[in-house]
Amino acid sequence: MRSTFSHALVKAALNDPKIVLLTGDHGYALFDDFCKAVPGQFINAGIAEQNMVGMAAGLAKAGFKPVVYGLSAFVPVRVLEQIKIDVCYENLPVVFIGDGAGLVYSSLGSSHQSTEDIAVLRAIPHMRILSPGDTFEMAYAMEHALAFQAPLYLRMGKSDLGDVHHAPITAQLGDLVPAHQGTPGQLALLATGSMVGRAMQLSQQLGNCPVWSAPSIKPINHSQVAALAREVAHLVVLEEHAEVGGLGGLVAEIVAGQAGQRAQVIRCGIMDRFSEKCGSYNYLITEHGLDVPALLTKIRLATGMVS
Repeated sequence: MRSTFSHALVKAALNDPKIVLLTGDHGYALFDDFCKAVPGQFINAGIAEQNMVGMAAGLAKAGFKPVVYGLSAFVPVRVLEQIKIDVCYENLPVVFIGDGAGLVYSSLGSSHQSTEDIAVLRAIPHMRILSPGDTFEMAYAMEHALAFQAPLYLRMGKSDLGDVHHAPITAQLGDLVPAHQGTPGQLALLATGSMVGRAMQLSQQLGNCPVWSAPSIKPINHSQVAALAREVAHLVVLEEHAEVGGLGGLVAEIVAGQAGQRAQVIRCGIMDRFSEKCGSYNYLITEHGLDVPALLTKIRLATGMVS
């Protein structure tokens, strides 16, 4: 995913000298190709992320197309006010890249883990939020991001988990994307980012149920979500993000607003707490109950399914 992101950015910058990449002392190896190809379009703003967003807003007002890169614990969390006032208030076309979303920086502790980035941005007007789960979804996300039509946040989580899809994504922005057709029944899985692959593993142990991916959180196709919730009795939403305010909360809001028969929404994300210990990424996934055995137990208890 990171390579797909880097290649798309380099290609776009070679074709458009107005594209400018800003980073806050991060991503050196990731941007080696960019700096070699278009050194004049790279700005290291230093460890001054709030100032960097102000710079990006000014560049956008001057006709440039800024891409702001940082760890997701800092972009957007540290710079939330600047994103809201400097960029979104004026609806400026600035792209924000939050790398290492979720529990990726597991060994660095809660200060570097970003489990609230979707929640804090969902409430800001004009902001778009994309959450790709594999290389095909990253290419889809970069295509929309580099159109520079509005403020946009691209959430980059664990990037070495393998591809889910087998062909380029052609869906409209906001549409759910089928990841596994499965056998239609009473249960469906809807996941985003790194959890799409885990949803595929769960499907095999839950009666080959269908799996859907949400590479776009905002916008999201409300009609499609509502239709899915009418087709099944249980809709399980999986995300490497807090259950509060994330994709699960969004789906619950959409489904709750529908009249008539609707699915039980089961949210599988990070509970309302910080990580208790440092460790590997897999260790933190297990600590927060996002590993396959823990998820199976939770889903089976919530749905009344027997193992």
